[in-house]
Amino acid sequence: MEQRILNMEALTSHGNIAGRKAMAAILEAGLEASDPYYNMKKLLRLEGNKLTIGGKEFEPSGSPKTGDEVFDLTKIKNIYVFGAGKGIQRVAKAFEDALGDRLTGGHVVDKKGHPIICTRVGVTLGAHPAPDIDCVRGCEKIYAGLQKVTKDDLVFTVAANGVSALLTLPIAGLNIDDVSRVTYVMQIQRGAPTGDLNAIRNHIDVLKGGRISRYIHRAGAKAVHIVACEPGDWELVMTTNRWLHNLAEGSTFATAIEAINKFDAWDEIPLPVKNFLLKADPGWETVKKKEFESFDNRVFGLMPGYRQTVKLPAAMKKAEELGFKPVVISEDIFTIEARQAGLYMAAICKTIERAGYPFNPPVALFSSGEMLVTVGKETGIGGRNQEFCLSGATSIAGSKNIVFGSVDTDGTDGPGIQYAKGLDDMPECLAGGIVDGETMEEAKRAGVNVLDELKRHNTSPPLWKLGSAVWATPNISVIDLTVGLVMGRSK
Repeated sequence: MEQRILNMEALTSHGNIAGRKAMAAILEAGLEASDPYYNMKKLLRLEGNKLTIGGKEFEPSGSPKTGDEVFDLTKIKNIYVFGAGKGIQRVAKAFEDALGDRLTGGHVVDKKGHPIICTRVGVTLGAHPAPDIDCVRGCEKIYAGLQKVTKDDLVFTVAANGVSALLTLPIAGLNIDDVSRVTYVMQIQRGAPTGDLNAIRNHIDVLKGGRISRYIHRAGAKAVHIVACEPGDWELVMTTNRWLHNLAEGSTFATAIEAINKFDAWDEIPLPVKNFLLKADPGWETVKKKEFESFDNRVFGLMPGYRQTVKLPAAMKKAEELGFKPVVISEDIFTIEARQAGLYMAAICKTIERAGYPFNPPVALFSSGEMLVTVGKETGIGGRNQEFCLSGATSIAGSKNIVFGSVDTDGTDGPGIQYAKGLDDMPECLAGGIVDGETMEEAKRAGVNVLDELKRHNTSPPLWKLGSAVWATPNISVIDLTVGLVMGRSK
């Protein structure tokens, strides 16, 4: 397996070198564990003309259909793969390697900044978190491919984290500027969670909300839907899901309008979007549980593990190997602002360093989930993991024992340089950051005003300049990996 962190030397050659090396090794272990390629190869087995898909650990609990799904390829005319998400190509590549010439093709939409690694499956790179015209172009290819599907075909769909932005094909009467504006107003300016935002986006899109599965069903083809996360509970997924767009969806037009009003955003939503939602055309309602269960399909979750934490056991094991007691302090931090989360983690770590309470060091504190960054009208670039680290650096300044690290497991934390100009000396996307007690002093010597940068939510340029930004190969996301190390007690 290839190492995912690409700038290991820059990260571990300054500041608290011993702590940085330990942190980098822990983050690397978590990032490597997030690769879906190997599980996809395990889920999909080809022997002669027999294609088997299945494995008990990949099935949603309570699924109405269980056991391996076996296809006689002498009776299958074409095999297609369609999907979207950050790092989705790692899944598509597994299909290519497993099926070879038997794979007819298909199309996926990945995030800009990722290299193109697929050869049989077409790839379009689009913008995230606010979709752009390239997302639309990629989805037009997916839609066109779906129109070619017949009853003699087998279709795989794949949804991974980031699919809600990348799988964007606005309904007639709307354009990409309308959808992008909705995303920017709701999520980037106001910090709306993806579930609230998706209640809107699902109802103004040609492919979202399970419609992609509806098209396959209408063609009479067999379908296997892959979600690049944990399998989950069937009943819960079918009734509450809002982001796995190849499955049933749980919101309504009324839910979408409620979400806009919840964040006091009605006046800033484009008029065509508001008019479409108010019309609430039943023919454009998303696919619900009863309809989805009538389709000839199967569903598998690609990353078995408790609450998508497949990366935590690997990272915690590495921490233990390095002499740290691994402790999970939070399984998800979905609704906490990253800046405040950094200060809170710092407070815990400083208490441990000073008093040996509630844990005696050396200890590694782990959390997961997705933090928020509400930017308002600011135009800085960065991501939640970078903001967490830079904020934490202000509070652990001077410590000889504390090191923070945080990464998005897909290797792309935030929008990258999507909204920036003149940053050609930086990678297009950064994964997160590593900081320690010397970071603030390093920033002072480099002429970086950390507090001003945090106010602007501009975290990528300063972290990169300080050799504290994590640059990693892209992959799918199994949410963030956030770690606080306390190496010892203060004297």
